[in-house]
Amino acid sequence: MQTVRSFCRVCTSVCGILVDVDGDQVLRVRGDQDHPFSQGYTCAKGRALPLLHHHPARLEKPRMRVDGQLQDTSWDVCLDDLATRLKAIIDERGPQSVAFYFSTMESAGFRMAEALHAAIGTPAKFSPLTIDGTAKPLVSDLVGGFMGLSGRTDLDNCDFLMLVGINPVVSHGHAISMPNPTGTVRDIAKRGQVWVVDPRHTETARLATGHLAPRPSTDHAVLAYLVREILRDGRKTDVPVQGLAELTAAVEPFTLEHTATLCDVAETELTTLLAAVRSARCVAIETGTGVTMTAERGNVTQWLAWVLMILTGAMNRPGGTWFHPGFAYQLEAFGEFLPVTPIEGAFGPGPRSRPEAQAFINEWPCAVLPDEIAAGNIRALINVGGSLVTSFPETGKLIPALQHLEVFATTEIVNNDTTELATHVLPTKDPLERPDITLHDILSSRVSVQHTPAVVAPVGERRSMWWVFADLGRRLGYDVGSLGDPDRSTDDDVLSVLLAGARCSFEDVVAKGWAEAPRDLPAQWVDDHIGRMGGWRLAPPLLVDQLAALKPMPAALVMVPRRQRKKLNGQLDFLGESAEIMINPDDGAAAGVAGGRPVTVRSANGELTGVARLDESIRRGVVSIPHGHHEANVNRLTSKDDIDTVTGMVRYSGTPVSLHPA
Repeated sequence: MQTVRSFCRVCTSVCGILVDVDGDQVLRVRGDQDHPFSQGYTCAKGRALPLLHHHPARLEKPRMRVDGQLQDTSWDVCLDDLATRLKAIIDERGPQSVAFYFSTMESAGFRMAEALHAAIGTPAKFSPLTIDGTAKPLVSDLVGGFMGLSGRTDLDNCDFLMLVGINPVVSHGHAISMPNPTGTVRDIAKRGQVWVVDPRHTETARLATGHLAPRPSTDHAVLAYLVREILRDGRKTDVPVQGLAELTAAVEPFTLEHTATLCDVAETELTTLLAAVRSARCVAIETGTGVTMTAERGNVTQWLAWVLMILTGAMNRPGGTWFHPGFAYQLEAFGEFLPVTPIEGAFGPGPRSRPEAQAFINEWPCAVLPDEIAAGNIRALINVGGSLVTSFPETGKLIPALQHLEVFATTEIVNNDTTELATHVLPTKDPLERPDITLHDILSSRVSVQHTPAVVAPVGERRSMWWVFADLGRRLGYDVGSLGDPDRSTDDDVLSVLLAGARCSFEDVVAKGWAEAPRDLPAQWVDDHIGRMGGWRLAPPLLVDQLAALKPMPAALVMVPRRQRKKLNGQLDFLGESAEIMINPDDGAAAGVAGGRPVTVRSANGELTGVARLDESIRRGVVSIPHGHHEANVNRLTSKDDIDTVTGMVRYSGTPVSLHPA
């Protein structure tokens, strides 16, 4: 037996792990005590990597649909057929008829797929961004003038943390990277205060010093009330700002009485939270999918969270929020050339079938894919590691659309509902079979880039994802070889190209296993950037207008999303997390639903059936449904037409539903 040092790629916390192997058998995964960030911590999902590697439904050979049936085949036959059919579609209908969906933690494969997408020249690009996360880059752009302002809480020095719509004890944070979340939250609560704003008394709320449970989709009102009162007190900082008068007018309606009524909370609870905010040195705020999945409400909630941090002096200051300067690139090196986005934002033309939608960060909303296929605009889809069936909205419209494609190629490691719809299934190396570096260097709070060798050899005929797209590009006649040559390059050769020009050499990262970017607070490059644009933009017109246009939620019962300890999106079904539908006992009694029994949840768009869990930790009027289940697919309740037209974000939280005994 040997032990190999690696890092987990199940989520963005990328914890350090030690993997025990015996030949081609992966025996155990445990935490790496010497890792500078996770320090020996692992979660159930990370420790399940051996089970994922030895999954009974793992894919080992390319598959191709012949006469309506998927059959095992060779790489040459599969890629030749795929390239031939793609080329015919491009020649006949143009490059815009080919779409890509990007969803993978594999760095080399992701970058090579991006290169192929650029070489084909299609505007049709999709990613999970418009399923769970558009509010954060939107607010970075509109308030901070730069989408690359990736804010992270200074967890080591924070003494007042507000967690809005996020349950890091289970999720490890929504792109905030929080290994050992239980210990982290406890430490902050010991030296200061942790407040949780969530309609459920979550696992994180149990560790907090305060909890507020507003009606779902009213988080923005809580923050608007706090901002209103802080403005009346006088802001705590002299950092340059603009739009103060417009902001004051925008939040003026959110009096104590109005906010308490809108959120259905006691006035005393709001004043207690306000007193805590007033007494704080500065207020650090983290939001998660409970916020970002509420479409336009997520935009205004994220905006007001940033505003509250600006007004209390948390931005770019110790104990507040620091902004990652990048590792593969260095933002401070741009100096006065760091771009400043117009206050109106930067958007582009969207799909022809949905004129109300637009492109955001050069991506189209995932919700428009079925309409683009039905209109004949998209005839081929290349899926880069995504579980479309368990992640895209309105499954009842998505599946027929995917079946209507001429080409649907997908990379994957385990057979699932999405691969069963494909025309070409491309088996790629799993996380333990490939050398790798962390994909998004700005997602980590401390460690910016890590490297791992391959832990075991790939099973069957699995190939590196970058090789698959490089070889496909070559067969299509495109030059994507600047990242790597499919005939001569190794995985590490491609990874070294990705770190060319980084803060340290690829060889240094390999030797040590990780490298860090500077974590200066305050960082001069951030202050300089904000100064050049005239101060933080407190009142972008787009967000002010969205706040003013919000109406009270009319439904008595609405759905909210939830993550689980032993499941991540469509992965890790084998760990036994059932699709429990969490319901307040009073709502269950009103609907005649019994705990532990099947319950059907219906919306205007569809229905799903799961097991009812009657739980007093969740407030009345809320039905909490976990992500990623095939048998109780939450996407069946959502609508491809119910999106924020600014960003294309689908409404996953706040959808009206009803309960019925199954």
